[in-house]
Amino acid sequence: MSDLLSRRLALLGERAHLSLLTQCLHGIERECLRVDDNGQLALTPHPVAVGSALTNPQITTDYSESLLEFITPTEHDPAATLADLEKIHRFTYQKLDGELLWSASMPGRLPSEEAIPIARYGTSPIGRLKYVYRRGLAVRYGKTMQCIAGIHYNFSLPEALWPLLKEAEGDPQSDRDFQSARYIAMIRNFRRYSWLLMYLFGAAPALDQNFLRGRPHDLDRLDADTLFLPWATSLRMSDLGYQNNAQSGLTPCYNSLDSYLSSLRQAVSTPYPPYAEIGTKRDGEWVQLNTNVIQIENEYYSSIRPKRVTYTGERPIQALMARGVQYVEVRCLDINPFLPLGIDLAESRFLDAFLLFCALQDSPPLAGGECRDCTDNFQRVVKEGRRPGLHLQRNGQEIGLKEWAFELLEQIARTADLLDRAQGGQAHAEALQAQRLKVEDTRLTPSAQVLAELRERGESFSEFSLRQSRLHAEYFRAQALAPDDQARLEAMARESLEEQARLEAEPDVDFDTFVAAYQASILGLLSN
Repeated sequence: MSDLLSRRLALLGERAHLSLLTQCLHGIERECLRVDDNGQLALTPHPVAVGSALTNPQITTDYSESLLEFITPTEHDPAATLADLEKIHRFTYQKLDGELLWSASMPGRLPSEEAIPIARYGTSPIGRLKYVYRRGLAVRYGKTMQCIAGIHYNFSLPEALWPLLKEAEGDPQSDRDFQSARYIAMIRNFRRYSWLLMYLFGAAPALDQNFLRGRPHDLDRLDADTLFLPWATSLRMSDLGYQNNAQSGLTPCYNSLDSYLSSLRQAVSTPYPPYAEIGTKRDGEWVQLNTNVIQIENEYYSSIRPKRVTYTGERPIQALMARGVQYVEVRCLDINPFLPLGIDLAESRFLDAFLLFCALQDSPPLAGGECRDCTDNFQRVVKEGRRPGLHLQRNGQEIGLKEWAFELLEQIARTADLLDRAQGGQAHAEALQAQRLKVEDTRLTPSAQVLAELRERGESFSEFSLRQSRLHAEYFRAQALAPDDQARLEAMARESLEEQARLEAEPDVDFDTFVAAYQASILGLLSN
């Protein structure tokens, strides 16, 4: 336990400050594939009854026309966030015409690459830009890889907390710079300790063999259709997932906001020769926005991102440069196929305690060796996290995963206790105890439970995921939405379609000019 952590806990635990911790903000983004009743990818268009994927703030698409994304509003209590997420699910199920929402992060058996539909956003310039960006992802990574789904957990500490810490620590930075520096420090600690989340919540130890499209791999065979690794926690986050040569040099160690933004600005403006060979157009049709290492900031695949709410027409980098970090987006969480929402309140409560620990614990800069160890530890746990006797690297020394996990949980217990004191009850302590049990007994982890279920029932990965999808469909269809929630979501869908129509009715803009201006918005930042 660092002295700094103890001092910060004591300060926030004072009667005058304790209520601050009831003002953290939470939001969840949940991706899930639409499939037909046989578990085949739905090749139908995005259902118009849920609104416009371009302009509906709560129901959109991610990569594919078939890959829905549900976005909750922000709430102080994660229980309210999960209630919002459930309402979106129930509303969507009314409009799916017999289709199902896939229960797992990894897709089931997919059609050919060519048949996977890229998401469409209409004929407005921004709608076309979103489509071309996704065409670029297909060119660069393949469509199959883009059908992986996950849960993003957005979390912020109250704005009033940062000046309090700044004053107590006598930091000379401006309030904005101090807040950004503390969020970046939080991200460094997340990089150090996020292997623990993969052990506790990883839920993707197996996949349908069709996912690999015949590529070489080091996976074992569970049955004729299923590949797995016996000790894996999350193949989704392994090097089967979002890895490519262009991004391999893009591992910011988050030692400052400036260095992070600089590496992103470089990536969105530096041509990558293999992409340059493809070019931006083929037969006069756009196939990618540009030939750079990444087309736009969102293409950088990371387990956590610093974020700032953007204004209309503003790019994420511009928002961070202008106003600093406002919240973090945790991106490494698998969908738990046993849970209708893919996540539950116990996981949310633990995430809050974990992230508060990352924010308050001392977080020195990551030197090159430690930065590599963070990446290696994470990858080791996603591929063999349940292996008996597994060791990780800490400060250049080997340490057993279990030993380190128990040490971390002891420290996180302090932040869990602080949250319980602020909010009343024992919810965070109970969530923490559930995680201790998983460290004691690997059979309690979601990844172990998935493999146990496959073996006990003699099911393939796709059969198991389809059965769970049907169970979840029954759950969501069994209860109607409250009339006011129904009316609100119907209005949101209707207004989003009207907004898309308005955008498309605006005077025509030459698309090449529009893309050039979009690209110039980053090049302008580079010259500042």
